[in-house]
Amino acid sequence: MNIHTKATDPATAVSPAELQARVDLAAVYRLCAHYGWDDVIYNHCSMRVPGEDTKFLMKRHELLWTEVTASNLVKVDMHDDLDESAGVNRPGFTLHGGVLRGRPDVNCAVHVHTETGMAIAGLKSGLRMVSQEAVRFYGSLGYHPYEGITEDFGERERLIAHLGGNRAMILQNHGMLTVGKTARDAFILMRHLIEAADIQLKMEATGGELIEIPPEICAKTVAQYDRHDAGRGSADWPAYLRMLDKIDPSYRT
Repeated sequence: MNIHTKATDPATAVSPAELQARVDLAAVYRLCAHYGWDDVIYNHCSMRVPGEDTKFLMKRHELLWTEVTASNLVKVDMHDDLDESAGVNRPGFTLHGGVLRGRPDVNCAVHVHTETGMAIAGLKSGLRMVSQEAVRFYGSLGYHPYEGITEDFGERERLIAHLGGNRAMILQNHGMLTVGKTARDAFILMRHLIEAADIQLKMEATGGELIEIPPEICAKTVAQYDRHDAGRGSADWPAYLRMLDKIDPSYRT
C-alpha cells in the first residue's frame, strides 16, 4: 500500500546554484508554452537540484505553464510517494522521479503531449531517418510501450530500461521525452524531436516514396552534431532567455 507524503515547499532562501536551476527550469516551462507544447496544467518538465541528487524541481499541479516561476516550483524527493494531495501531479512525479533516479547523468527532462508527438508515437515505424532533424536521434532514441497513465511506481524500472542511455524516448501512444545535462540540452532536443516528427508526418502524408538516409551517413552526422553542440552551437540558451525577458520576465521571480 502506498503512503503518500508531502512535497517540500520552495525555500525562501536557496543556494545560488539552486536559484539558477529554478530560473532555467521556469524558462523551459515558459518556452514550451511559447511554442504551444503545453497542455493546460498537464505534462511536466523537471530539474535535479544541484548538490541534492535525490531532489528535483517540478511544476505545482494547479499552475498553467505560463504561470510557472522560479519561486513557485516545488522541490520533491524522488524516493517519496506523492500525489495531487501534496500539490504535485502523480503521473508527472512518477515519470520524472523515475527518469532522474535511473539516469544520474541527467539533470533535466522534458515531457510533452503535442499532437505531432502523439501522432508519431502511434506509428509502428517510429521516427524514421528521413531528415537532418531526425538524424540527430540516430542510435539514441528509446521506445516505451503504453501502460496507461503513468502513476504506478512499478513502471519506473521499465521506463528506465527502455530509455537506456538515450537522449530521447518516444512513449508509444502517449508522447515524447527528452533528457539532458542542462535545461538547454533537454529543451533544444525536444524542439528538434518535434520538428523531426512533424517533417516525417508531412512527408508520409504526400504518399510519395521517402528517401531514407543511409546508416553510415547518419553516424557521421551524429558525430558532426556532437561537435557542433559542444562549440558555438550550444550558445543559444542566453538568446532564448533574452526572448523570454522581452515577452514576460516574471519567470525569473
